Amino acid sequence: MVFQYAVVCLIGLIVGSCAEDYSYVEGYFDQKIDHFNFVAHGNETYKQRYLYNDTWWDQESGPIFFYAGNEGDIEGFWKNSGFVFRAAQQFHALVVFAEHRYYGKSLPFGEKSFTGNNIGLLSIEHALADYAFFLKSFKKTFKAEKCPVVAFGGSYGGMLAFYMRLKYPNIIIGAIAASAPIYQVAGKLSGNIFFKGVTKDFHDVSPVCEATVRSAFNQLEKWSQLGKKGYSEIAQTFHLCKPLRNAADYEHLLLWIRNSFVMGAMMDYPYPASFMGNFPAFPVKVMCNLLQSAVRPADGLYAAAALFYNATQDMNCFDIYNEYIYCSDPTGCGLGNDATAWNYQACTEINLEGETNGVTDMFPVLKFNSSMRDSYCLNTFNVLPRRDFLDVVYWGDDVSAASNIVFSNGNLDPWAAGGVLQNVSDSVVAVIVDGGAHHLDLREDNPLDPQSVRDARSFELANINKWLRNYYWNN
Repeated sequence: MVFQYAVVCLIGLIVGSCAEDYSYVEGYFDQKIDHFNFVAHGNETYKQRYLYNDTWWDQESGPIFFYAGNEGDIEGFWKNSGFVFRAAQQFHALVVFAEHRYYGKSLPFGEKSFTGNNIGLLSIEHALADYAFFLKSFKKTFKAEKCPVVAFGGSYGGMLAFYMRLKYPNIIIGAIAASAPIYQVAGKLSGNIFFKGVTKDFHDVSPVCEATVRSAFNQLEKWSQLGKKGYSEIAQTFHLCKPLRNAADYEHLLLWIRNSFVMGAMMDYPYPASFMGNFPAFPVKVMCNLLQSAVRPADGLYAAAALFYNATQDMNCFDIYNEYIYCSDPTGCGLGNDATAWNYQACTEINLEGETNGVTDMFPVLKFNSSMRDSYCLNTFNVLPRRDFLDVVYWGDDVSAASNIVFSNGNLDPWAAGGVLQNVSDSVVAVIVDGGAHHLDLREDNPLDPQSVRDARSFELANINKWLRNYYWNN
């Protein structure tokens, strides 16, 4: 049986899925619904979900490795963050992943969590307080009060790992913040840099690929100007379930197409992966091959989009309104309750304004500016964004006073430009993963990994080792 597992794990490493083999215990913590208003909800609680594994834990002195759950079901991040388990084995740590309020099964008001004023308790400040209270209780339950905690997270979770270190340094001794665009979401950089990054990924594979994308969108624009006849041609080319009726439908199709390129760029891993979609290895290269081998550029554009939307190849047509939801995040919110929660967060604290212009990027003109965001958020949630919130409360682009942080970014990740790309100080350091897409370094080791990500993981392990040594020396 041991040999059989080793073979299965090797196969899993090749396809990037071995992290799914890490078992967990599921638990629920009675978490305060409102940490900051003592009147409105008093001592009401909700069930916050968490997962843990203590297989490698040295109960005498082992640390706790805490993953700060982000915008989705926590199980998905457990299955796609194999580096945390590798680190746990090396440092004899207990691993725990906590689910973010309003995501997955951690719904403060059940299915009514997104109605009326109930959604108003969804905030970064509440999420961080959740994690702090949870960790205090969890450590007490496991008689681990003296055990240091290192935070991990990718993307929004990377932001939260960083924020936890800022907000609760008495609980978190250091943080690995992967693909965390802290400058962009604080409104310190233009959101347009994201789509410029997506374009660069496709251009770097082949300048002809970028040119083909531009040509395909130009063809769609010419068809759209023909009215009903042109819309019919577009609908047939893209195998749409329903006809395009007007300019609004046509614009939504463009957003639907753009989203597939966004996902391909983010998930441009060197092996097949099922995180945030089912993609083959190097999906950007695959999409470019589809684009360049098509008879017409528009047919190639369809084939490239279908790589994301029809990965199982069992769909006969596409329903663009069900498969892509317009929201306050122009890079996409996803679907279901998790999408509603993220949509709200991008309408309040998190700045993700950004648009395409067809000049600095390869996409059609699709606007999403401050006034459009304000109007959308007011109509959808009856709220207006607070653009300076993260800049003030979580330090904006002045993080020099922080300590014990590793920021990692892959040069293929369109989010990288919005994050920390250079060392800020001796203890707030950056590592670049050449050939790495969205938080590749947090994933399971894989034989197809570039050397750069192996080096990045070694760098992160060395920093964790330094933090732990300093903690144990002083305690």
